[in-house]
Amino acid sequence: MEQCHQRRLYRADQVVSRTKNVNMNLGIKLLVAEDDTNLGTILKAYLTQKGFTVFLASDGQQALDIYKDSSMDACILDVMMPVKDGFTVAKELRRIDKNIPILFLTAKSLEADKLKGFEVGADDYITKPFSMEELLARINATIRRSFDENKPENNQFNIGKFKFDYNYQTLTFENEEPQRLTSKESELLRLFCINFNQLIDRSSTLQKIWKDDSYFAARSMDVYITKLRKYLKADPSVQIVNVHGVGFKLTQKVD
Repeated sequence: MEQCHQRRLYRADQVVSRTKNVNMNLGIKLLVAEDDTNLGTILKAYLTQKGFTVFLASDGQQALDIYKDSSMDACILDVMMPVKDGFTVAKELRRIDKNIPILFLTAKSLEADKLKGFEVGADDYITKPFSMEELLARINATIRRSFDENKPENNQFNIGKFKFDYNYQTLTFENEEPQRLTSKESELLRLFCINFNQLIDRSSTLQKIWKDDSYFAARSMDVYITKLRKYLKADPSVQIVNVHGVGFKLTQKVD
């Protein structure tokens, strides 16, 4: 069981009395998995008063059971839980829904633990001790970011002289016939488009799309990037730039 911040000594009614603007998150369903009963009660009371509908689990298996029974909008997982830990739960959640926002709560502050969290699919990571206000801000930011990335209108992109439609998996150059893309090609190009002109870490890309950062997955990704470059070469201003040892970014030269 995680060591916890002194805020867990607050009574639930004390936390509730501090909350305002309770209607801003109405309708959003949160799964909170925390094995510390006192902290779990406080989190549920605080987030409920902020307008969320909160489902509380005390171990990893219970969290998965609740998730499978009810459609959730986001998950908050403690790392060190009985039965199944947070990392294991996150992996299983990602198999069910690759887009569900996941935020880890943990007393661990080691860089290796944080990296493992992101590798298994975390969208954010907050280390105990934390303030309730920071937690709320991170939850809202994570949900907002996930919603923005998955809106239908964010599945159509202009890339130089190309039009990319993620839903139909097509890449069209000016008025030519559309190039059909594979699912992996579409996932990879969409990731580049969402992060246009920003460096995308190689390892996180492998985890996000291949769910694996092994040598063979890395070679597979290189093959797909070569294919995307071939498709995009009709417009010389559009490039997928390799930053050696770090990652890639999709850019466009401006005259």
